[in-house]
Amino acid sequence: MNLTNISTVKSILSRHGFNFSKGLGQNFIINPDICPRIAEMGNASKGYGILEIGTGIGVLTKELALRADKVSAIEIDTRLMPVLNETLDGLNNIKIYNQDVMKSDLHKIISEDFSGLKAAVCANLPYYITSPVIMLLLESRLPIESITVMVQKEAAQRLCAKVGSRESGAITVGVNYYGTVKQLFNVSRGSFMPSPNVDSSVIRIDIDPKIKLEPNEEKFFFHMIHAGFSQRRKTLANSLSSIMGFSKNDVYSALSELEIPETVRIEALTMEQLTDLSRKLMTIN
Repeated sequence: MNLTNISTVKSILSRHGFNFSKGLGQNFIINPDICPRIAEMGNASKGYGILEIGTGIGVLTKELALRADKVSAIEIDTRLMPVLNETLDGLNNIKIYNQDVMKSDLHKIISEDFSGLKAAVCANLPYYITSPVIMLLLESRLPIESITVMVQKEAAQRLCAKVGSRESGAITVGVNYYGTVKQLFNVSRGSFMPSPNVDSSVIRIDIDPKIKLEPNEEKFFFHMIHAGFSQRRKTLANSLSSIMGFSKNDVYSALSELEIPETVRIEALTMEQLTDLSRKLMTIN
């Protein structure tokens, strides 16, 4: 069964009375070259269990199952369950969870389904939930080696930006705190049905935390990051004083000790500078 053939897809969906949901950001892949590349570049191979988030009609799911030992896929749309029963018939190494990934016990799924295997995540993420899902996966500290996901091209550029550049944001810092991210390849909007209004990119995050903060330090660090980027047009001293309650003089003093200009905006600081500043400000609090 060719799950990237438009006629085949329309026939399957029609047979099950399925209509696309804009609210769930459903755009199904119809370019036959995309999913094999995602699977091969996303650690789908022998010895691995792959966690997929959002199955669509199972195009990527199938490619993952053909390469990895096991695939556990989380799909929120109950209407797709009978579709997947048909499209994935005959593949006995797939387990589908009909639930919301944001409410799922991912540690339990991985430990029970992938016992004795290495684990990774592969997904074609709906645009509206890209950042929350990525940060959930990272903050949960799952026993996974990598996260390979297709996201909106603009989001990929933000995720893969250099920390300390104008293109960076809070999500950039978050991803770089937990690992190393790179952009793999672009995907045109015509590769989907229905076609979205934007192009996409596939990125990969290799989990490799280089910064070691204690839990209380980490909490403070991310509070500072969100405070700074929520008012990124303001100087860092202004945003931290208005949101975190620091006096500007205290922020100026900490910046001066680190030889950082008082007028700096948070987007201009490197990971090392952000970490050092966080530690200094914690001593004031």
